[in-house]
Amino acid sequence: MKRFRCGDVVPGCSATFVGGEDDILVGVGEHAVRDHGLVEVPAELVLAVRGALVDA
Repeated sequence: MKRFRCGDVVPGCSATFVGGEDDILVGVGEHAVRDHGLVEVPAELVLAVRGALVDA
């Protein structure tokens, strides 16, 4: 089980995701499009998210 806090990558965002790595990546992708206005999730963001995952 992992945890990701969006604010660790996007300052000021309070969204938090908990689950398996794949589930978190899907949720973060949807969140990035819906709440941060991204049209697609760049590979750099995926790497940043993976680097910010911690054990839950």
